Amino acid sequence: MALTVAQAMTLPGMRMRLLAGRAGLSRVVRWAHVSELADPVPWLRGGELVMTIGLGLPGDSAGLQAYVERLSGAGCAGLAFALGEAVSAVPEEVLAAADLQGLPVLEILTPFIPVTEAVARWHADERVRGERRVVAAQEAMARAALLSGTSGILRALAEHTGGESLLLDPQGKPRAATPAGERPWHARALEMARGAARLSAGVLDDGIQAVQVQSLGFSGPLTGWLAVCTGSPLEWHARMLANQAACLLAMELLGVRAGRVKAQAQRGALLAAVLDGGLSPRQLGELCPVAAPPYEVVVTAAPVPPEAAIEALEEVAADAEELALVCARPEGTVFVLPERTPRWGTELCARLGLPGGGCRALGLDELPSAVRHAATLAARGDAYLHVDDLEASALLRDAFVPDAAHRFAAAALRPLREYEARHGGDLVGSLRAYLEAGSNLETAARRLGVHRNTLRRRLAVAERVSGRPLTDPGHRLQLWLALSLGDLVPPG
Repeated sequence: MALTVAQAMTLPGMRMRLLAGRAGLSRVVRWAHVSELADPVPWLRGGELVMTIGLGLPGDSAGLQAYVERLSGAGCAGLAFALGEAVSAVPEEVLAAADLQGLPVLEILTPFIPVTEAVARWHADERVRGERRVVAAQEAMARAALLSGTSGILRALAEHTGGESLLLDPQGKPRAATPAGERPWHARALEMARGAARLSAGVLDDGIQAVQVQSLGFSGPLTGWLAVCTGSPLEWHARMLANQAACLLAMELLGVRAGRVKAQAQRGALLAAVLDGGLSPRQLGELCPVAAPPYEVVVTAAPVPPEAAIEALEEVAADAEELALVCARPEGTVFVLPERTPRWGTELCARLGLPGGGCRALGLDELPSAVRHAATLAARGDAYLHVDDLEASALLRDAFVPDAAHRFAAAALRPLREYEARHGGDLVGSLRAYLEAGSNLETAARRLGVHRNTLRRRLAVAERVSGRPLTDPGHRLQLWLALSLGDLVPPG
């Protein structure tokens, strides 16, 4: 609250009479100051109630008019005369110029020192009143934070500053506002946030509105930006309340982020169970909400901390964050996101500063295969490489009809799986290890952790069950294709 000339005239013990310049009664009195200089302007800062007995008044009409104009132009609050010492009446030229300039001219019947003391006392009391208002507003914002979270803080801030508030995400996108909806000043706030340094604050005051923008966060990455629009000039209590609100919002958003990390850890555990074969894709869809297919599966070249993964996801894919799946694997961190154009992976890997690979999945059942293909590409060390960017791989995938390819693999391996179901023994796994080792019995046995004779007996049974020797090139090709179809042909 500001002290106006009209209010100063009614302060306790004040005896003043308005002589001219009624239009300026709303001028703000910052200080009361005595001056008998012919030109006191160089010694003033604006907002002063200049008190004089008239010793320094010019002796000509033009000088008197210029005297008033200079005081008004310097931002003085008013001009007060103590009559009877140097002048018995205020010159008509001063009164006429004051009416034109809207500069209040007063006759003062109170000694100068009590006037100065009264103005100083009012400002001191107002400071105390302001501090009490700030404390009350801070308590209100704290209660609002507990009861309503982010929206409550923004409402309380707008109410106690007499302005409007806006919350932006780290990229400068609006999250919430009081009042709701887009306002003309929001564009200025967005521009300030995007041009400001991280962990900073700024004010843009055009003389009508004051827009202050403050970053949210204590250390590390930003959690967003707070923007407040109030009338000009920006008052000190509005700065303090904005700072308090920024602290509350930062704590609120950090808590929200911690909750998201915890929730994603639970969802990530379910995804890991699917990739390990302990949970079916159907069960994953039943246990947690997921986006509709198709998916972009992104795997980074190395695992990243969960907090860093969620932070990157929040900055790059905020719209898809709630339905995304994230989990850390030995080969890297896996992100399962709804597919879009352009792909998420390029920006996501750039944000994390890691190479990555990507693959398309038409459904949850294709996630394990998509992760294997994406991890293979991530290991190459490129910034981000998607399966569809590799012409040969994409052409090979397009050469197969998925249902027919699955039927072929099932038919080629059916005799082996049926034998395993009746008699036990890992015929399919042993055969795959043998073929992957280039028919090297010793290497394959070592990888399986069995004796070479054990592996030799399994291979003999596989030949007998399948009806053809493993030395037959066509038979070997058929078995190898059936065993490795999921690895050779990307899903999607």
